[in-house]
Amino acid sequence: MTYAKEKEEIDFAYKVRRAMTESSEKLPEATLERLATARQLALSRKKEAEPSRALAFGGVLAGSNGVSFSQKTWFNKSWFALALLVLLAGLYGLYEYEQEQQINDLAEIDAAVLVDELPPDAYLDSGFNAYLNKETPPAKTEE
Repeated sequence: MTYAKEKEEIDFAYKVRRAMTESSEKLPEATLERLATARQLALSRKKEAEPSRALAFGGVLAGSNGVSFSQKTWFNKSWFALALLVLLAGLYGLYEYEQEQQINDLAEIDAAVLVDELPPDAYLDSGFNAYLNKETPPAKTEE
């Protein structure tokens, strides 16, 4: 909306208000009393305004309905603590399993080195590593 259009609308609203005020001063006394009575009746029927509930970041988590965590009962809090405890136990179990797998893999490598006919110093020789990495053509079989 442009500024000129807004100004026109505001000017029109002021003109309407002024015209209504002037015409209300010319109403007969009986009409004014009936209007006052109708206003009082309308105000008496008005419902009381209830305070609105608005929580700014009030514990809004995935699956939460906006109720703050502090408003939950101790039973609900214990379920949350139990779920957190199970999660931590599962993560610890995964960590221990991975550590055990790593230890087993290293033990297999150590066993292979110790059982092999080569001395362990051969694995430290850089020339030996180059020899292992070198691709050898398959042997030709005589027919």
